[in-house]
Amino acid sequence: MFDFLLAAMLTVCAVPDTTVTLQNVTVKGQRQRDYQMRSSQSSVQVSHDYLQQHFAGSLMQTLESIPGVKAMSIGSGQSKPTIRGLGFNRMAVSEDGIKHEGQQWGDDHGLEIDQFAVDRAEVIKGPAALLYGSDAIGGVLNLYTNHVPTEPFSGAVQLFGRTNNEQIGLSAKVGGRHGRFFYRANMTLIDYADYRVPTDSIQYYSYYIRLKDQRLRNTAGLERDGSVMFGYAGYHFHTDVRISDSYSKSGFFANAHGLEVRLSDIDYDRSRRDIDLPYQWVNHLKVTSHTVWHNEATSLKANLAYQRNLREEHSEPISHGYMPTPDGSLERRFDKSTWTGIFSLTQQLGESHELNVGASTEYQHNRRSGWGFIIPDFETLSLGAYAFDRFTVCEHLKLNAGVRYDHAQTKIRSYHDWYKTPVSNRDSAYLMRSAELHRFFNSITWSAGINYATGYWVVKANVGKSFRVPIPKELGADGINYHIFRYERGNAELDPEESYQVDVGIHWDNEVFCIQIDPYLNYFPNYIYLNPTAEYVEGLQLYHYTQARVLRYGVEAQAIWRMNRHWESELKGEYLYARQRSGEKKGYTLPFSTPWSVDAEVKYSYDWRGEGFVKLNAHVVGAQNEIVPPEKPTAGYWTLNLAVGKDFSVRGKTVKLTLHADNLLNRRYYDHTSYYRLIDVPEPGRNVSLMVGMEF
Repeated sequence: MFDFLLAAMLTVCAVPDTTVTLQNVTVKGQRQRDYQMRSSQSSVQVSHDYLQQHFAGSLMQTLESIPGVKAMSIGSGQSKPTIRGLGFNRMAVSEDGIKHEGQQWGDDHGLEIDQFAVDRAEVIKGPAALLYGSDAIGGVLNLYTNHVPTEPFSGAVQLFGRTNNEQIGLSAKVGGRHGRFFYRANMTLIDYADYRVPTDSIQYYSYYIRLKDQRLRNTAGLERDGSVMFGYAGYHFHTDVRISDSYSKSGFFANAHGLEVRLSDIDYDRSRRDIDLPYQWVNHLKVTSHTVWHNEATSLKANLAYQRNLREEHSEPISHGYMPTPDGSLERRFDKSTWTGIFSLTQQLGESHELNVGASTEYQHNRRSGWGFIIPDFETLSLGAYAFDRFTVCEHLKLNAGVRYDHAQTKIRSYHDWYKTPVSNRDSAYLMRSAELHRFFNSITWSAGINYATGYWVVKANVGKSFRVPIPKELGADGINYHIFRYERGNAELDPEESYQVDVGIHWDNEVFCIQIDPYLNYFPNYIYLNPTAEYVEGLQLYHYTQARVLRYGVEAQAIWRMNRHWESELKGEYLYARQRSGEKKGYTLPFSTPWSVDAEVKYSYDWRGEGFVKLNAHVVGAQNEIVPPEKPTAGYWTLNLAVGKDFSVRGKTVKLTLHADNLLNRRYYDHTSYYRLIDVPEPGRNVSLMVGMEF
């Protein structure tokens, strides 16, 4: 058997006795092929120039042009990432190798990361728990902000704005290198007003709400980001320390927060830039250290981090249920600290064999306060170790396989209401919302893959098992989430979520055409999700966490035609199927499942007094009739979008201008994944984004 496999590999790697003449070969094409051969998983890497050219407000809206990647918009200025329909704690966001530990379970705020400090981004589509542990069951968004400057002094300044929410912003960065020592610093300031929708009124529980100037009241906000990094870069040794702080404050749509507008003394229509009650603010402090030592055959890495995510929600003191009118406006406060350590060794075992072993640990500590309750206090500890092996049979054929073991434990603190609730005709008591809980979880995951390249083709496949530990919210939640219009209840008996997956990637590229097809399949024996019910608690629909067998499969496809040096056209699309195979909603899909979508665009590039481009895009989304009762279907829609970019040279400095016009026709439509759809709020109307940047 071994002789047969060896002979087959040698046949695959054999060089045919023919001569192929290639014309107009570019380094870009070779780099793309080398990147595709690095991993057996479907992945896309984008540069800093790409992020500038596709600027669309938030980082995730910028990355939405990648097939399989979606931005779940939250209010006016922020959005959450999803990959292949999986988000929140089913995908990991990594910044310079450290998993970003915000409050992923919070549905109503975005990433606490300065998008203008990002040098490049990589999207790994599909399970990546082997290297990243829990939460990477759906994919990984890798962000890199640690580019080492090469000049003694350099920098950039960017001014930007958006018309729909009257956003204005400034970002600046400087850096320099002196010998082997270097530094970098970034600063970003953003302010925005209430955003506009193409309707004069919305409906919330059969109550029609008039909108002033077609704007959602109290969705204004601001963001303040800053970071500084110092480091040493030698030939065999590199180390750096980075401190970053991200602060944002944003209002909640006032009419959705218990309809206080009818009762409140606040004049929400006084100014569209005010941030009135209810609102939230979030501050994320991160201190990270990266150290690498390497020689020709060995590489040692150590990543250490401390993160503190502090969030407060403020609302008018209004009683709910048996709660008396509380003092002050602090409804909820979450204070979460995370300590992370990641260590890895990469060893070259010959010219064609590479072994990577590593270990990681993470400890989280969360404390709550305020008169409202939804998530209890908790502590979590996780430990993991893995081994990953890459073997190059020949230049055209690469194999990889790995295994990982994880142990995690979660401790949830008990919580009782601060007010009494009647429990009989005579007695009342402080009701317990969360019971003391201590759970232990263990899991073994594995992965195996293959990459094969021949001619213009690159074919790769990956199969494996991933897992996800149930988070404290899923285990112990019990309260109202006004901002997404539901009452949520946890389940202390949840098992770790597991996934078995197959990913295939087919890539064909020459100097004229590029075709990429990525089919995938996931089977979850025990998928965790919030199940909508027909029951109402304190006036809101009850959702409770449950588990079910789930089958998901889909495909992403992309085709690019480079007609000549000026014209390029692109067609891309994606489709996802999901079905519950057990449980009380057996036969239905999953809540908020993404519908199919197709993008068609044409781009004209020119070189006249600097490089420039004009791009027109048509975005088509199908109707979503696959729902989970009592969810409602969502109609399909299409939008027309325009992008223009131009580089100028001013006194030897490069000036970049990028303009995006989204929803040019100001069409009214609903996104099936948006929580605001539940209260009849359409997506934003026409929105023009402009960025002007100068490098020096």
